[in-house]
Amino acid sequence: MRVNSVPLLELSGPPRARGLTHGRALAGRLRGFLDDSLARLGHLGDRPVDLDSLRPDIAAHREVVTRALPDLAEEIDGLAAGAGVDRDAAWLLQLRRELLGYSRVTAGDCTTYASVLGEPVLAQTVDLNGNLDDQIAVLAVSGPRHRSLVLSFAGLLGYLGVNDAGIAVGINLVLGGEWEPGVPPYLAIRHVLDTADTVDQAVETLRELPLASSRSFMICGADRTVCVEALGSQRSVLEGDELAHTNHFLDAGFAERDEINIFAKNSSRRRLETVREAGIPKASDTAGHHRLLSTPPILVPDNGDIRRERTVAAVILRPDLGEMRLWPGDPSAVPEQVHCLR
Repeated sequence: MRVNSVPLLELSGPPRARGLTHGRALAGRLRGFLDDSLARLGHLGDRPVDLDSLRPDIAAHREVVTRALPDLAEEIDGLAAGAGVDRDAAWLLQLRRELLGYSRVTAGDCTTYASVLGEPVLAQTVDLNGNLDDQIAVLAVSGPRHRSLVLSFAGLLGYLGVNDAGIAVGINLVLGGEWEPGVPPYLAIRHVLDTADTVDQAVETLRELPLASSRSFMICGADRTVCVEALGSQRSVLEGDELAHTNHFLDAGFAERDEINIFAKNSSRRRLETVREAGIPKASDTAGHHRLLSTPPILVPDNGDIRRERTVAAVILRPDLGEMRLWPGDPSAVPEQVHCLR
């Protein structure tokens, strides 16, 4: 059994200072990751990649992010300085998924659910390729408006998390529309956690941001949960006391433009049906959540192929407690870690 060492980084102060702290704390690890076939991108495609060939695409994304989220753009530049890496390399760490583009054949790419029946809870697996469970960190961020706990992979400023206003946000990959220069969804989640006081504010933020790629965002507050599907410039909002999402569009209009491969879609449907049939455990039933998250088909096992998605983490977020319970790696084989804002 491999137990992953997960650093907890306290990030505070102005944006550049947060980035400097992040970069300095993980400098060796991030440089090693970038040296591994350019953040392992070379292992995931059919052709070698180099930073120079990606600089125009990175610059196009950076222009949009700097305009839409100047604080986070400054924090990324601070990350580069702190880690001692090329500025474009630090931006590449935020854009790996967008630079890879569509991959219609997936073994899995996260199963997320939330409930506000009783105490609120949001939980999910994190299914990624690239063997990223050795790159996990937890960021305790003091942002411009809120404090938050953020799950991070390989220098990402955001991935999913919970803030001290009682807002938790999870994410799923969905495939559709044109992916173009814009705000990566993970940075959008970090911005929501930094700034949103309410579920409505979180939804409005996701409506307004020029997102680079399609995603589904699960948002859970004290007494309300919604799912925002993003397809190009369009947004669909699904609402209910209990919601679950995997990797196909649930909005009927968006579903007609779903680009997921049929085999991957069958996997996505199977995982969604498993959650719905099992039922979402009560917020306080940690063992019940862990059992659901660590059992196939929700758990996507490692088949030894770095190109295939597998479960590299599982989390339970409690917006009412400001709490993140994390299993870093295969959740069936690693011990739980608990982080709390209070």
